[in-house]
Amino acid sequence: MRRRSLRVLAVLVMCVLIATGCRGAADTADSDDAAGGDAAASPEAGGSEEAATGELTFAEGVTEEPCPDEVAVNPDNGCIYLGVISDFTGTFAGLGAPIAEAVGAFWNRVNEQGGIGGFDVDAVTYVRDNNYNPETHNEVYQEIKPEILALAMSLGSPTTAAIYDDLEASSIVTVPAGWTSNYVFQDLVLEYGTSYCVESMNAVSWATENVVDDPQTIMAVHYPGDYGADAAYGAQVAADDLGAEFVAVETEPGQDNQAGAIDAIVSQNPDLVVVTTGPTDVATIIGQAAAQGYQGQYVGTSPTWNPGLKDTPAFEAMTQQYHQSRPAETYEEGEGPGFDAVREVFGDDGDDGILTGWTPQYAVKAAIEAAIDNGDLTREGLLEAATSLEAVDYEGMQPEGSGNFAAGEAFPREIIMAQPDAEASSGVTAVTDYISSDVAEGFEFGDQPCWQQL
Repeated sequence: MRRRSLRVLAVLVMCVLIATGCRGAADTADSDDAAGGDAAASPEAGGSEEAATGELTFAEGVTEEPCPDEVAVNPDNGCIYLGVISDFTGTFAGLGAPIAEAVGAFWNRVNEQGGIGGFDVDAVTYVRDNNYNPETHNEVYQEIKPEILALAMSLGSPTTAAIYDDLEASSIVTVPAGWTSNYVFQDLVLEYGTSYCVESMNAVSWATENVVDDPQTIMAVHYPGDYGADAAYGAQVAADDLGAEFVAVETEPGQDNQAGAIDAIVSQNPDLVVVTTGPTDVATIIGQAAAQGYQGQYVGTSPTWNPGLKDTPAFEAMTQQYHQSRPAETYEEGEGPGFDAVREVFGDDGDDGILTGWTPQYAVKAAIEAAIDNGDLTREGLLEAATSLEAVDYEGMQPEGSGNFAAGEAFPREIIMAQPDAEASSGVTAVTDYISSDVAEGFEFGDQPCWQQL
């Protein structure tokens, strides 16, 4: 691995180490102010004697040269390149575009605040489309891999699984738009929000206390693998805790593939259905099951929903039968500096896809700051820094205590429940604050992900 030293950063790195004094001294210089101020503001920015020598080691994905003109804000800064693999043409295309746009906007905000430790961050140049296809995901990952320090976004859990062994071999830290419980066991992944498995435990518990009395049968309709089956197993754990019968119905993506799931719902008439599919498929399932007479209740895991469902024929049925579980407050309703910042960029019409791109970048930023403090901005140095984080300042966009990657399980266990709302840009409004159930709080992951136990 080729390594170089960026000695010109010595003053900035020392500012991180003696943060308070340097922040005051740098107030007159915009870039120095933010470079020292960002790192100093991080609770992880403890500094190190190694960094104080003035040596900062870096290699792939980091350059002394500034970022490309369309990205660079600070001409004297070097550049950190982050990759983004999203879905612009596949099952989750409605989410993929705002996710990628929000990742770029987050880092543009960082750059406008002076960058990090003498670097601007480019999360725009290496953006690629995976079509929500694992093979395509791997192809575009291999294309950008030599050029990036880390993946700021890897949309999808099955797609991310397709490259995980390579990520591990290359020590490339990754942020997924996915919440499979696989990530409890994978140090390279900077997850946020709870796992599908725990999310479903909480959703079932909430639903049986608020919209379904004494359920006798709970059905999970789900995609196969580490997305849908992960949520289905959580529903099974909650059903067992309630003493209810549990039925799992696996379904493949695609509107033409939902006849079996619809028939199972209509014929078996469960009291509650937990759905973990793509948005177009849930519209097909709920709309056609309602047309055939099913009047029971649904809860859907977070990626099952997108605001485009407001414009489908199924939306009327959804307003009567559907609630959404989610890892955070809605775009419109969220309170705190992070929500204020994202709404300042995207206005009042943003949606949850934007939050999915923006929110996890706080963990990447904290890891980069810590790596610079440690004097090692290589891929290996970033991984070491990330797995040492005990907390991340999400500016109020995640529940208290999120981001303890040093503890291994950085997933919080709380969720928020919401219901369809035609007037909300996210298409839903919250009906709870953060909640967690006894069964979710007491669940232990053991030695394998949830979906492998279904």
